[in-house]
Amino acid sequence: MQREPAGGPGVDAAALLDRLATPTRADRLAHVEVLPPRIGVRAEWPTWAHPDVVAGFTRRGVATPWKHQAEAASAAWAGRHVVLATGTASGKSLAYQLPALSAILGARGPQGQRGATALYLAPTKALAQDQLASILDLAAGVWATTHDGDSSREQRDWARDRGELLLTNPDMLHHSLLPGHERWARFFRGLQYVVIDECHHYRGVFGAHVSHVLRRLRRICALYGASPTFILASATVADPEALALRLTGVEAVPVTEDCSPRGRVTLGLWEPPFTSHEGENGAPVRRAASSECADLLTDLVIEGVRTLAFIRSRRGAEQVARTTADHLAEVDPSLPRRVAAYRGGYLPEERREIESALRRGDLLGLAATNALELGIDVSGLDAVLLAGFPGTRAALWQQVGRAGRSGGDALAVLVARDDPLDTYLVQHPEALLGRPVEASVFDPSNPYVLGPHLCAAAEEQPLTLRDLPLFGPTAREAVDALTAAGMLRRREAGWFWTDHRRASDLADLRSAGGSAVQLIEASSGRVVGTVDAGSAHGTAHPGAVYVHRGETWLVEQLDLEGHVAFMERADPDYSTSAREVTDIRILSEREHVMWGDCRLTFGSVAVSHQVVSYLRRRQPSGEVIGEEPLDLPARSLHTGSVWWTVPQHVWEGAGLEPGDLPGAAHAAEHASIGLLPLFATCDRWDIGGVSTALHPDTGMLTVFVHDGHPGGAGFSERGYAVARDWLSATREAIVGCACTDGCPSCVQSPKCGNQNNPLDKAGAVRLLDALLAHAV
Repeated sequence: MQREPAGGPGVDAAALLDRLATPTRADRLAHVEVLPPRIGVRAEWPTWAHPDVVAGFTRRGVATPWKHQAEAASAAWAGRHVVLATGTASGKSLAYQLPALSAILGARGPQGQRGATALYLAPTKALAQDQLASILDLAAGVWATTHDGDSSREQRDWARDRGELLLTNPDMLHHSLLPGHERWARFFRGLQYVVIDECHHYRGVFGAHVSHVLRRLRRICALYGASPTFILASATVADPEALALRLTGVEAVPVTEDCSPRGRVTLGLWEPPFTSHEGENGAPVRRAASSECADLLTDLVIEGVRTLAFIRSRRGAEQVARTTADHLAEVDPSLPRRVAAYRGGYLPEERREIESALRRGDLLGLAATNALELGIDVSGLDAVLLAGFPGTRAALWQQVGRAGRSGGDALAVLVARDDPLDTYLVQHPEALLGRPVEASVFDPSNPYVLGPHLCAAAEEQPLTLRDLPLFGPTAREAVDALTAAGMLRRREAGWFWTDHRRASDLADLRSAGGSAVQLIEASSGRVVGTVDAGSAHGTAHPGAVYVHRGETWLVEQLDLEGHVAFMERADPDYSTSAREVTDIRILSEREHVMWGDCRLTFGSVAVSHQVVSYLRRRQPSGEVIGEEPLDLPARSLHTGSVWWTVPQHVWEGAGLEPGDLPGAAHAAEHASIGLLPLFATCDRWDIGGVSTALHPDTGMLTVFVHDGHPGGAGFSERGYAVARDWLSATREAIVGCACTDGCPSCVQSPKCGNQNNPLDKAGAVRLLDALLAHAV
C-alpha cells in the first residue's frame, strides 16, 4: 500500500487564531484544540473495476483509491451491504460510484441495452445534482439523470425508459417511483445498487419515514426478482452498523477507518461577552453569535483567508454578509464585493456561480446556511466559522471539515450562542472533543409513521402475512387497526387498499402529521410556501415574522380550518417567538428505574399545547421589545416522554422549601431540554417539557421532557437511556454559568410559556444533586 503525507501547510492557523483573539478579545477564546495531520494510505484499483470508470477517475487526477474506498467498493461488489463512515472530503463518492458504474457498464447487452441499474438517494435535490455533475464528469458513458420535483416530463420519461443511474430523494421514491412501480418495472428488475448518501440526516420522524420507504423499496424489488446491495455513506455517524440496520432492515459491513490525508486543524471555542442589554427578568444577555461572526469574518477577509461562516438561518446568513461588507467598506472599498451569502432558495445557476467564485478566489468570505454542510464540492477553504453549535457533534465535524479540503491546514472557530448547550460546550470542551458523534435516533415503530406506509405498501401490492415482518414487530397490530378503521380490507390473498385517495399522500416524510398550512401572499393570492401543521401555531400566527427564502414576511391571518395563512412582504427590525402553555398526563409506562427513592420513567403521555402570545425581539441583539396576546385553540399530542419524580423527604433533605419547588423544577426542566441535543440527534425545538411541584398522576414533584412529534421520535427514549450522563451535564451547565440568578445561557428558554418565571437557578442545582445522588 502506498502512503503519502497530508497536504501543505495552507494557513498558519494557530497564529491566525492568536491575531483574532486580540488583547481586547482574549477572554472570549475559551479553548483551543489542535487535531494533528493524518497520513494517507492508498490501495490499488480492484481488478473487477471497469476500465472506462478507472480511466474517468484517472483523468480527474485520482491515480489510485484510498484504502477505505477500495475496501468499501470491493465489499459492495461482492454483494455485501456496506456502510461507509469516514471523514468529510475522504472521497466516499468513489466508493459507491466505482461498483455501481462498473456493474452498469459490464451488464450492457450487445447493442448497448440496459442490463443493470442503480439508484442514488440524497436528502436534498442540490446534493443529487452535484453527484450527477460528478458522474457525468467521469465520461464513462453511463446514462444518468436526476428524478425530482424540478424534472420535466421528457426527462422523467427518459429516466424511466433509458436511465441506468437514477439520482433522486426519498420523497420522490415515496410519491412517484414506488406507487408507479409498474411503469418502472424494467428499472426495478435490473436494480443492483441502492446508494443512501449522507445517511446521518435520516433521524427523528424523517428517519422513521425513510426507513419504511426503504422497506417498501425492498419489497417492490423482490416483486421484480431483484435484491439490490445497499451502500450507505456518511461523514459522521455513531454506531454505523446499528443505523444501517434500523434504516434499511439489512445488516451492513461497517468501513470506518479513514485512510485519506488530512492537514492540521486548529479549533477554537469562542464565547461572546455579556452586553449592557437586559433580557427577561433583568437577566444578562450575551452578544449575538451572528454579530461576533461578522466581526471575525471581516478580520479573516482582510487577512486574505478564504472563509466560510455557517449561520443557522437564511435571514442570519444574509445579515452577516451585509454586516461584514459594511465593515470591509470602511477598510477598503474593493473588499465588500469579495463577500457573499449562500442559502437555500437560490437558483441553481446562482449557487454554481457563487461556488465557482469561491473556488477561483474571487470570493474570500461566504456566510452560508447548512446548505453547504453536505458534500457539495467547495474546496480550497482555509477557515470555517460556526455561529452556534449546529445541534450535533456530527454536524459540527461536517462543517469543520469544509476547511482544509485540499489537504492543507485549517482553522475552525465555534462561536457560542446565548444558549445552555453552547455555554456548556465552550466550558466543557471534553464533552465535544475526543468523543464519538451522537447516535442517529428514530423510531420506525411510531404508529403515526408506520400506519400510512402500510397503507402505501398495500396500494403498491396487497400486503400478505409474509410481508409484515419487514415492517417490524408491531406491523400486524397496526394492520389490524387499519382494517378496523376501514382503511384496509382483508381478503384471502392479503390486505388491500380500497380508499379512493393515493395512499402515499397520507405520509409527509418531512412533517410530523396533519395537513400542511399554505402560506399565501394576501395581495396576489400567490402560494409562497407551506409550513407543517405542528409548527403553524408557533410560526404562522397573526403578527409572526416569517422568513422564507431569505425574505421576511408579516403574517396577517391564520385560518386553521382552511389550512392557510395570509401574509405580506415586510422588513421589520424584529423577530418573533411564540409563547405557549402546556399540560401533560401520563398514558402508560414502558420502562422505569429507581435512583434511590427517586424514579426515572419512560413512557407515553398526552400533551396539550396552546400558543397564548408572542414576543417581539429586536435584531440582531435579541432584546425583547414587546409581547402580544394570541387567541388560538389548544392542540393535543400523544407522544413519548422521559420523566423523573422526587418525593417530599428527598427534596426536603436537599434543603428545599415548598415555595422553592416551582422555580427549581422549572429551571431544571429548561436546562435539561437545552442539553438533550448533546446526547440525541435533535434540536431543542424538537422536544418540549413540563415541570410541576405536584403532578396529579404521580403525586409528587415531576419533570417531563417529551418528544414534539405525534407518536414520538425517539429523542426522549434516548434521554432515558443516557439519563445519568444527560442530567449530570445539565447540572454542570447550570453551575458553570457565570450569571447569578439564571440567564439564557443556563436556565432561561426562548420558548417558555411562562415568560421564564419562576426560575430558581440555585434550587435547580440542589434538586438535581438530590436526584443524581443515587443515579445508576
